[in-house]
Parts: sequence; C-alpha cells; structure tokens
Amino acid sequence: MRVLFAGTPAVALPTLQAILNSDHEVVGVLTRPPARAGRKRALLASPVQEFAEEVGLPVITSDRPHQPDTVAAIRELAPEVAAVVAYGGLVREPALSLPERGWINLHFSLLPAWRGAAPVQHAIRAGDQITGATTFWIEAGLDTGPVLGTLTEQIRARDTSGDLLERLAEAGGPLMVATLDAVADGTADAQPQPATGISHAPRLTTAQAQLDWSQPAFAVDRSVRAFTPAPGPWTRLAGGRVKIGPVQPLSQGPQLAPGEILAEPQHVLVGTGTTPVRLGQLAPAGKGWMAAADWARGARPATGTRFEWGTS
Repeated sequence: MRVLFAGTPAVALPTLQAILNSDHEVVGVLTRPPARAGRKRALLASPVQEFAEEVGLPVITSDRPHQPDTVAAIRELAPEVAAVVAYGGLVREPALSLPERGWINLHFSLLPAWRGAAPVQHAIRAGDQITGATTFWIEAGLDTGPVLGTLTEQIRARDTSGDLLERLAEAGGPLMVATLDAVADGTADAQPQPATGISHAPRLTTAQAQLDWSQPAFAVDRSVRAFTPAPGPWTRLAGGRVKIGPVQPLSQGPQLAPGEILAEPQHVLVGTGTTPVRLGQLAPAGKGWMAAADWARGARPATGTRFEWGTS
C-alpha cells in the first residue's frame, strides 16, 4: 500500500524504518513543524523530519492536518493509508477521510488503558506490571477507535519511562507492519475497545514532576522512574531546583523526616513518608549530573537539611 507516515519524536523512527523495509511504499511524512529547543532556543527540525530528509522522503510539516494547505499536500501524495506514531496532533476531518483505508495509530498501551499523550509515564507511575502497544483505526474520539493488533510487554522493576518506551518502540514497528499487511490483504479483524478498563494519560508537565517526599518510598521511586527522562523529576534545596535521577527504595533504614538528607561516606539517603530512598545521581541548580555521594562531599549538607516541595 501507499503509506503516509505521521510522527515527530525519535520514538517514531523504528516504525518508520520498519515500514520502509516492508513491501509497503512510504510516499511521504507528516511531522510537526520545527520547534525551539536548547538554551539558545534555536529552531530544530523533528527527528522524523531529519531522518525523512536524509532518505529523500517528501515532508509535510504541520500541527493541524485539517488545514487546507496540509489537506492539499496530503491529497497530492495520494496515500492509501496513514500510519501514525507519536505525531502529537489530532487528526480531524477533512484529513481523516483522505486515505481510503484510514489512519492507523500505534499507541504505547493496551487500550482502553491509558488513552492520551503519556501512556508509558502513567503506567509506571501507577505501578502497572504489564503494558504493551496497540494499533487501531483513528476516529473522532481520542484513542477510542477499533483495535487492529496488540503486543504485551512486562514493566521491569527498575524501568524508567525511557527504558520502557525504547522497548515498545522497537517492538511496535513489526506490529505496525503486520497491521498494514492485514489491512492490505483484507484479513484485518478490527475489534471495538471494551467499555470497561478505561483510563487516561494526559501529558505530564514539569510542575507535576516535582517530587513529593511525603509519599511512601515506593511511590517516590515510581514517580522518579515515570518522569525520567521527561519531563524530568526534580526537587528544591535552599530555593534552587535540583534534578533527581533514579532512586533505590530501601526496605529499612534510619528514621528520616520526609525530604531529610542523610549524607554518609558511600551513599546519600533521603527520607520519605515511609522508609528512605538511596539517591543515585542528581544535578544541582546550574550544574551537570553527578553521583549523589560526590555532591554530598562537596555540599556537606548539615544535619536536618531537607529537600523541599510544594508551592511555597
């Protein structure tokens, strides 16, 4: 089939590469326009745009596929179907009806669980043990369309969102190709999503990634792993923002108040609502990442020093 690929971040690239290696023809790529990033706020093309241009694919940059100029550009490519992975924009009419076989989305959860922009982060934060990926036909609702294919993936005890998303992205490419094959040969068996088990995964903000040390150790650990690498877990110390790397919850340890820092020669502990957690790495305000023990030897936090949280 003639395939329009829609995607934006690097996590979409394994699927694009898998389709390019299949019997289907990628006729073009739809991706979001260049965005400002970095300290200099320079305009940077998306990873999908950079890759597409490297391999010579036509590129449409738009965050509103339903706009007339985007619709005209898609129509000119004459795709039979559109394959979507983390595009980052809603597909509405009249774009939705352009490919005769519709738009097929690869979503990184087992729908109807975790509909929305951040399914992997929410699954880890909730303590799920199993997740997966789903291909489905896009319709007007958010991630509500009929399911075409699924795969399952175990969430490992120390997985960050980055770790889990990388595995799902690699496994999702073959799933999308298998789905396209089934649509092409008429064997696709679309099933409506169940009316039960629905949960939502809205985009997570930097403000939400501030750690609450009054939570139990297991919840602090889940939050840190869920927010790694984006939007990035953080806390405050003496008014400055400190980035926090993955932590290790302890089954027992010294009694510390929530947020209280205990610096010992080989490691740094932080109190939570239950037992402490051991810090791995952190990045103080204005500085790069370093081992927590190295930071403590330089900073020498006084007894009773605490990480702060909340809006005050």
